[in-house]
Amino acid sequence: MSEHKPYTYVTASIREGVTRFDVSFCTSDVSAKAFGGDGERPFLTLSSTEAQMTITTTGGGPVTERDVTLAREIFTAAARYLADCERLHTEQSTNPDQVDESEQGKAA
Repeated sequence: MSEHKPYTYVTASIREGVTRFDVSFCTSDVSAKAFGGDGERPFLTLSSTEAQMTITTTGGGPVTERDVTLAREIFTAAARYLADCERLHTEQSTNPDQVDESEQGKAA
């Protein structure tokens, strides 16, 4: 079985005057923190030693309906990610040969 080394991948592209940044955290060495509340605007930050991504309210101003919708989408996506990680971890823990076989298939 090959060793999976953690990494963070960051790219920037400009196409037709539009700049796009992509950040992929392929590591468990990521911290997820929420700040704010109590009358202050909320922040959600994901960070590793290589990169950081912060989400806050529209224009850094008051919370809009779209901000609330986005927060719900993030919550739903994070819950699905958690469920998928838990399911796969359980499957891999109960059948370690399955992990070896899937890795061999990738190497071929």
